[in-house]
Amino acid sequence: MSPTGGAVVGLALALSLLTWPETLFAGRAAAAAAVPVDGGWPRAYTTGSGARLVLYEPQVASWADQKRIVMYAAASYSGKDHQPPAFGTLRIESDTKISLEKRLVSFSEFTITGSNFPTLSGEQLTAIVGEVNSSVPRDERVIGLDRVLAAVDTSQVKPRNVDGVKADPPVVLYSTTPAVLVNLDGDPVWSPIKDGDLRFAVNTNWDLFEHMPSSSYFLRVDTAWMRAVSIDGPWTPAGKLPDSFSRLPNDDNWKDARAALARHAPGGRAPAVFVSRKPAEMILLRGTPAYAAVPGTGLLWVSNTDSDVFRAGKTGPVYYLVSGRWFTAPGFNGPWAFATPTLPEDFRKIPREHPRSRVLASVPGTTQAFEAILLAQVSRTASVSRTQVTPPDVIYQGEPQFQPIENTTVARAVNTDKDILKAADLYYLCFDGVWFKSRSESGPWTLSDSIPKEIYEIPISSPAYIVTNVRVESADDEAVVFATDAAYTGMMVSWGCAVWGTGWYYPPYVGWRDYSPVYYTRIPSYGYGAWYSPRMGMYSRGAAQAWNPRTGRGAQTGQAAVYASWGAAAVQRGDRWAQASRIATGRIVRADGGNVFAGHDGYVYRNQGGSWQRFDNGGWNRLGRPTGTTGELGDQLNRDFVARRDANQRTPNLDSSRPIPGWWQAPVGGLDRFTQ
Repeated sequence: MSPTGGAVVGLALALSLLTWPETLFAGRAAAAAAVPVDGGWPRAYTTGSGARLVLYEPQVASWADQKRIVMYAAASYSGKDHQPPAFGTLRIESDTKISLEKRLVSFSEFTITGSNFPTLSGEQLTAIVGEVNSSVPRDERVIGLDRVLAAVDTSQVKPRNVDGVKADPPVVLYSTTPAVLVNLDGDPVWSPIKDGDLRFAVNTNWDLFEHMPSSSYFLRVDTAWMRAVSIDGPWTPAGKLPDSFSRLPNDDNWKDARAALARHAPGGRAPAVFVSRKPAEMILLRGTPAYAAVPGTGLLWVSNTDSDVFRAGKTGPVYYLVSGRWFTAPGFNGPWAFATPTLPEDFRKIPREHPRSRVLASVPGTTQAFEAILLAQVSRTASVSRTQVTPPDVIYQGEPQFQPIENTTVARAVNTDKDILKAADLYYLCFDGVWFKSRSESGPWTLSDSIPKEIYEIPISSPAYIVTNVRVESADDEAVVFATDAAYTGMMVSWGCAVWGTGWYYPPYVGWRDYSPVYYTRIPSYGYGAWYSPRMGMYSRGAAQAWNPRTGRGAQTGQAAVYASWGAAAVQRGDRWAQASRIATGRIVRADGGNVFAGHDGYVYRNQGGSWQRFDNGGWNRLGRPTGTTGELGDQLNRDFVARRDANQRTPNLDSSRPIPGWWQAPVGGLDRFTQ
């Protein structure tokens, strides 16, 4: 049966082989030196009948809701009698599973819904389809995520914007000299240090101490020490430190502080210190602004900062990107206003090769923004054993206290560090992507396979909003399958981009246990220096934004961390298949450099020096204009050619040695900590 014509969405699928000589396997050694994460293409298989089958790189036609994929694959089939191969196309449909960490998409449950091998009979065609199904191992039915992203028609992407996300500007500080920003989550929360007269602040991203006998404050900045008589400064080099510091506990919690003590040189140079009790960000430059023209635009890039800062001319407005939101101001000192919906058109023209082109993922309407949205709309799943999972410990500060959540019939526990909700006569606990329930606020807790709809009506203004992003997918007598959206870890879609945080401020929980504070904060939108990594499809913190590990705030936040605290026996993550998906040695073949494409008209094409050829009557024939070079078919082929070229550049290798394109680059790091 012939493939139907029609508009092409993204990539079609290549199919064909020039000949079937043994030299097809000559490229194995070279390919092994740099193996793409999906193993590479084309792939060769020996079928149960002894025939030889080659599958070319699948080309994506559609990927509905990132769950159901339609692909076209080119194939070459040669019977065991070694007759010249027959060429044809396969239309493949499958539900997909995604591993963001491994950059793979699985189509293990595929169905061939269409095929076209013009030289074969209907009976032979049926046999080939059956052999394709039986010959391709299930764990090899994978394709690189970046190949799929490069092929998807972004015009079909439908952003599911989260209602109520805010974009109030944070406090933005600015310095052209060495400086550090101490973010305090409100007033300092102090914890005593055993066997000493020091105490430390648990609600900040720095080692901040109070020496109680002298009523002085001390701050560690890498290996330098600062002193002040007020939290707000002024801060000066500390000079000689109190003897109390020599009695810091000799454990990993204080390893860095003790190392800084050993290297402390009184009178050394020290940075300026900014202290903020509200979530704040800092633009830190190495001296006065260094402007570099952005080719093809009227923008200037501020190149001597790790922050993402651009300017519309040397005296024009400044644009600053943080947490996925653009803010603008007349100058570096503000005042700042939200700018994402009104960005100048020049931002969409930033070249992908630009050193800071990662910002394209936060410019509405760009291909990179649509890809970020796709990944932000992918859910993580896990199968949780009913018998092997152990609920977390629940401790209240005094008697359990519940407060009603506005505009709902649900109440939230306010004196515990766990997310516990009361709905009707039951209590629900959500922890690390898993739901539990109980008839008592203190347990015992059992795995929950259904969640009241009222919980999913919790507004974004509530600190409990995060749990509305964890759902029950399915359940049986042995396990419950949960799905978590990226918003559960802090990344959500708004204004046509993937942004970090809701923009709302949620007060932290502070309790006491054995005379030590228990500090637990909701994911803050600002104070992270949060930047989006296109390569990882998630947000990361800037250098110096690591929270205090002594209070449990040091763990990396992101989709990769979902389900991380559970043992593998109790919780099997839905991307577990990706750990074992490897293409067997010898599968990959070299065939025309992969420069073979399938038109949706059922013919096989290749691009030679910018001109298209079609395989017909046993050979390649150059296409005359306008056939195949203009119109719907030509558009499809040209899109497929560009998409495959880009995908080959972007798809990482197993050894991660492939150079990373500019728009995938991470920050240099270190500048926002301390510069000399």
